[in-house]
Parts: sequence; C-alpha cells; structure tokens
Amino acid sequence: MIRVRFAPSPTGYLHVGGARTALFNWLYARRTGGVFVLRIEDTDLERSSDEMVGGILAGLRWLGLDWDEGPEIGGALGPYFQSQRLDRHRAMAARLVAEDHAYYCYCTTDTLKTKREAAEQAGAAWRYDRTCCALTPDDIAARERAGTPRVVRFRVPEGITRFDDLVHGPIEFDGANIEDFVLLRSDNQPTYQLSVVSDDVEMKITHVVRGDDHISNTPKQILLYRAAGADVPKFAHVPLILGPDKKRLSKRHGATSVTEYEKQGYLPEAMFNFLALLGWSPGNDDEIFSREALVGAFALEGISGGNAIFNPEKLDWFNQQHIMRLAPDELAMRVKPWLQTAGLWHDDYLGDRRAWFVEVLELLRPRAKRLGDFASQGALFFGDAIEYDPAAVDKHLRGFGMAQHFEALDAAFAALDTFDPASTEAAVRGLAERAGVKAGVLIHAVRVALTGKTVSPGLFDVLSLLGRARVRARLAAAQRLLLTSSS
Repeated sequence: MIRVRFAPSPTGYLHVGGARTALFNWLYARRTGGVFVLRIEDTDLERSSDEMVGGILAGLRWLGLDWDEGPEIGGALGPYFQSQRLDRHRAMAARLVAEDHAYYCYCTTDTLKTKREAAEQAGAAWRYDRTCCALTPDDIAARERAGTPRVVRFRVPEGITRFDDLVHGPIEFDGANIEDFVLLRSDNQPTYQLSVVSDDVEMKITHVVRGDDHISNTPKQILLYRAAGADVPKFAHVPLILGPDKKRLSKRHGATSVTEYEKQGYLPEAMFNFLALLGWSPGNDDEIFSREALVGAFALEGISGGNAIFNPEKLDWFNQQHIMRLAPDELAMRVKPWLQTAGLWHDDYLGDRRAWFVEVLELLRPRAKRLGDFASQGALFFGDAIEYDPAAVDKHLRGFGMAQHFEALDAAFAALDTFDPASTEAAVRGLAERAGVKAGVLIHAVRVALTGKTVSPGLFDVLSLLGRARVRARLAAAQRLLLTSSS
C-alpha cells in the first residue's frame, strides 16, 4: 500500500508551493489507490496557531484535496499533530543513543562559536569535531548527575549516501561533508530531522514527495531511517515555483495564499488544473483536465527537474476555460455569492426569472476571466444605476444631434411588435439610414446610453435582455444627461 503525506507547518496559510506539493501527493495516492496522509508539523509553537491550521485545512478543502488520515478525520497511526508526538521523537533519540548511532554532546554554544570563528579566520571549513565522542562512560555519568546541558547528536557514518530520486535520478552525498547533526536540543526539543523521520517511520510512509529545497535534508534522513532499522521511503523532489522574473515566488509577485485566489474569483478546478501543470507534464500538449482526468494521467515520472514559472495570465486563461465548461445551473450557483456581495442578487434569478438569468450569464461568460467579472460586467443587467464614463459620453453622445436621435429611436422601439436582437437591430439601422448618420455612430451612442461604457457584449443582445421598458428608461436618462449638460 502506497502511503504519502503532506506535512505543512502552520506558521502561515496554505501557499501556492505547498498546495502544489499537496496536489502531487494527492494525485499519486489517488492514481495508485494509496493513502494520502495530512500531518501538521506544529512544533514551532511560537509561530504556529489554530488559525493557520484552519487556513491550511480550508485551502486543501477548497482545492478538493481530501485526506484519508489526519486532522478532523483521525486514523490508526495518529496523532496527526507533530506537537502531540514529541515523546515518540525523544524515544527514538534515546534508542539511537543506546545503540551508539547517536551520542550526548555537552559542548556549549560559546565553545562551538569560538572554534568555528577560529577555523574561518584560518580559511578552513569547520564542522563539529566530535569532542564529546572521546568522553568515557564515567565522564558522561558525571555530567548527567550534574545536570549539565547537552544535545543529542547523530553519529554520521563514513562513506557515500546514495538514493535514486524519482525526479532527478541518482543523487549522492559524501558523509565527510555532513556534520554530526543535532537530534535533540538542549531544551529536549526534537529537531526537524528527527521528528520527520520518526513520524514517517511510524506512519509507514512509502513515498516522500516534496520540494527541491529538501534535497539537502535527504541524506541525513536516509541515515536516520537506516539507523532506526526502518525501510527507506522513495523520494521525489519536485521543482520550485518561480515568479515571472525567475525568482522564488513571493508576495511581491502577488497573492501566494491559496485562499486569496478563492477570494479573487478563481475556480478551484482551474487552480487544481493550473497547479498540476506547474512542473508536471502529461507527455503531450493537453492542458485542460478535469480532476478525474488528472488522476488517470498523473505519474511521478512526468515531473520536470526544472523550476516552474507561475504565470498569472496563464492562470486567468485556465480559469476562463473552466468557467466556459461549467453547466449553466452550476455557473449560476458559483456566481450567486458575488452578486449577493455586490447587492445585485434577487432570489427570482433562480425562480421565475431563471431562463433570463441563465441567458445573461451565457452572454457574459466568454468575457469573464473570474467569477467577480459576472458582477462587474453584469451590473448593467442586474441593477439600474448606470455610471457613465465621461470620456465615452464626450466621444459618442455629444454632438450628432444625439438627443433627437434617441427620441426617435425610443418611438421606434415602442412600435416594435417583438423586442429581440433582430428587430432592435433593424430599428437602429433603419433610423440611422433615415437620419443620414452612419449605423456605427448610432450603435456606439446607444451602447454608452445603456451601459455607460464603450465596451459591452453585442449591443442587440444587450437590448433584448434588458427589455423594452429598461431600454426606453435608459435612453430617456441619456437624453436628460445631454440636455442638462448642454444647458
């Protein structure tokens, strides 16, 4: 049984890089019928918080990354908060000391600092010189009785540590370049290296899929697995995510929290699709995937060894593509909260006026990159207040005798038997011909009168969906605007 884990630290919300790592783990578990474990590494008690834990869980749920074991679900190999497993970590350290894989180090911070500075002044690299390895059992016993502060260090063996990374291929490290690293600090708190290996062993993790920045940790952890007599999991280190400037993704590139993208109107399936293709390829030119299709196509071998570029414009494109694929009823439900926030919602949009509402959404859909666009671009349909763009008014309404043209057009609209795109287009073009003006001049002016702007969906579709009464009211308002400003 393949078991993978996502182990975030709750010192911040779920960021894009963490979400992509979680996604790869989730896809691999679902592709192989394995288990996706969520473990919260909250041992940094000063920076961790319940709020951040909640934010991480909310971000995963929004993306649809359900976990098989972890917080709020439980499981046979819990607890799934690292802070509740400290005794297990300490027990592992004690066992490693008892089996001579680790030892007590009583060197003070000042002593180590002095030795390091002396080496640097001599132009030499320095690593811990194993001073405390020379202590006799009696020396150790005396220091223990005296309560002398100490850490527990792992005894790094000589030789080469090799592993076959599932992304990068063979990687090796020389033990001569790895210092005897600390497992337990002087305050008896486990270090990251000890905690993560202890938890992975007990949770029976078979594959560790994580970011490239952890490659340097891997040889130390492999040595710990071996010293503990545990199976070493397979490792897959995925490329980092960079901003468009090729620097590591950060807040200067825009939002990095997954929940922030939800607030900006992105669909979870679009973000899911976008993140999956950041550093992974299906082996062809396909880009648009459903969740099910990604599960079927995913393989660790498809992960690239090169860094991935986070392109916000590409994310907008993915979002628009997924918006276009939503069923009408589903789109209506996704748009509803945005119209409610904008004060544009009416319950009859899903009742007596449902057909009209769906037709408006279909008209707006090709132009919408985010869900909020349905509120901003659809305000002309869902509300009655029109804000005129002064530049649009100056360019298209003033002059041309437009107030008189609007009066004639209002009469033509009132006389129509049906008020649909074909009949309204015929009325506008017929008036333009009779008045001796270009049809485009009148069309642009009517668009500004109805929407306040120079850009909108097709004018005659807008006329039809607004309806005769609202169109006539807006033409009258535009006439008043022109008459008032001219006087």
